[in-house]
This record gives sequence, C-alpha cells and structure tokens, in this order.
Amino acid sequence: MAPNITSTKAVKITAKAPTPPPKRAYVTFLAGNGDYVMGVVGLAKGLRKVKSKYPLVVATLPDVPEDHRKILVDQGCIVKEIEPVYPPENQTQFAMAYYVINYSKLRIWEFVEYSKLIYLDGDILVFDNIDHLFDMEDGYFYAVMDCFCEKTWSHTPQYKIGYCQQCPDKVQWPSQLGPKPPLYFNAGMFVYEPSLSVYDDLLSTLKVIAPTPFAEQDYLNIFFRDIYRPIPPIYNLVMAMLWRHPENIELEKAKVVHYCAAGSKPWRYTGKEENMDREDIKTLVTKWRDIYNDESLDYRNAVASVEEEADEDEQTGLQPFLAALSEAGVVHYTSAPSAA
Repeated sequence: MAPNITSTKAVKITAKAPTPPPKRAYVTFLAGNGDYVMGVVGLAKGLRKVKSKYPLVVATLPDVPEDHRKILVDQGCIVKEIEPVYPPENQTQFAMAYYVINYSKLRIWEFVEYSKLIYLDGDILVFDNIDHLFDMEDGYFYAVMDCFCEKTWSHTPQYKIGYCQQCPDKVQWPSQLGPKPPLYFNAGMFVYEPSLSVYDDLLSTLKVIAPTPFAEQDYLNIFFRDIYRPIPPIYNLVMAMLWRHPENIELEKAKVVHYCAAGSKPWRYTGKEENMDREDIKTLVTKWRDIYNDESLDYRNAVASVEEEADEDEQTGLQPFLAALSEAGVVHYTSAPSAA
C-alpha cells in the first residue's frame, strides 16, 4: 500500500531577506590648500553629467582647509578625513618631492564600508559612464598600462634603450638585460576592493621596501604585480599618449581623460608649455572647462532637476542616480580609521 503523503499540517516557509546590493563608490585624494580642489569639483560634476549611480568619496588630509571641504560637500561629495602615511625616514629621494605625500592614498584600502571602489586622481575627468567597471571579476587590480617614453622615465633601462610596453614590437627587450619587465600601470585610475588585511600588508611592506622614483605608483605596481589586469587606455587617457602613441588612441572614444602632462591642468592652462598648443589638448581643456562651469551640474541643481523628472515620470530610470545623489548629500564629512 502506498504511504499516505497527505498532511493537514501547515508548512511554514521562511522567506530569505533580500541580499543588499553591493556598496560602491568612486574615490579620489586631496591634500593641502592649493587649487586641486577645482579638479575634484570638475571630477564630481563630470560623474554627475554621465549619470553615474555612485557617489564620489574624497579622502582628505587634515591640511585641507574647511572652506575647501565645504565646496566639496556642496558638490555632493562624501568627505572623509585621513591621516598622512609617510615612507620610512631617509627614503624620500623621489623624482618629485610632492610624490611623497601620495603614499597617503594607501589609506583608501581602509574604506571597507564599500565592496569595490574606483580610484580617480583629482586631475581626471570622466567623459562617459564607466559604472560597468564595478562588475569586473573580483580579486584583481585593474588599471591602464603606462608609457615609458617621457623624460621623467630617463632613469629606467626601458627609456634608455627605447623600449615601451605600449609598442613592445618596435624595440625588442634585449636578453642580456634579463627577463622582460612586468607590465606597469599608471596609478591615476584603478579599480580595487578595500580590505583591512591588504591595508595592513601595504603599510608593513612599505617599511622594508627600497625607495623608488615614483613613490606610491611604483609601490602599488610592485605590491599588486601578481593580480594586475590591464584595461584599455580609454579608461585612463594619459596626455602623453596623444603624441607618444597616437596609433593606440581613439580620442573620440576616451571615457576617462587624465590631465597629467606639464601645463595641462585645465584650471591653470595657458597653452605655453611643450605640446600644450596642440588642437587635441585645447579641445580637451575646453571640454573640462565647459563641465566645470556648467551650473546645471552643480549638486543642488542636479538634484532638483532629477526630482522634477522623477515627478513627471514615476517609471523613470533615474531613481538609482537620485539615490546616489541623496546618499552623497546626507554625509557631510566623516573621519576614516587612522590605524597605521
């Protein structure tokens, strides 16, 4: 006889709580009381123009004045004060002295309230939405390969023999110099996952590693060498690529432009420095200034505009954008952990 499987007992089904979406953000770094705050404002407005869903976190050193912090908060940024990170004593012989303070960028690995962050230097502008980069596979460090053809690399064997990873077939790496150098990235833009254990390793390793000319950029290249994955140059168009490797660049497709060549900062631009009278440079500077000066992209105006559109269409797809703006506006400024 078949078993009786009929039951009058009610079966209680417990629904699982929905998994919260991963918390993501863009992050940049600001030190001192100079004019770089204008670059960060441009960065914030550029992200707003391309309708990024995620806020901009600004890691600021204590020497950033209160009026500059207020400017950033008024632009919808989340301002997080961090403590400086210094290399060991007697290890500050770098190509440019101001690189030393950039070691403080290591603090952004402490921002573990976010599952993934995209770091952008303050002299960068985002011209097209890059939110999709957050969806790349976890466990890797993503960035754009650098170029070794500028004079600032004259201390390297790559520069001396004319070898560049941007065109590795043009000049072969000589066997007598040993293995070919590992891929080297520009640290003005990268995608990473915050981690306190990684942060501790970064700080402890810094104490024993030999100094190098490009400070934290060299250091990050050494530290993340084994998990580095290159991404296309459209995600960090370094200015020198326009004249050093034009065959690798499709300017009209560039999503992220890095105003890092001497004389290229749009808020200081005069066009007098070497290569700065090029038409492509002038065009990029004009595009930056247009976004910086566009009052409709100011945080208060952008929020009002999005709310108005949402009222007109309840099914609008702008809700994630509005949520990101609201989040950015609520947090005025917080202190990050200062463990070192």
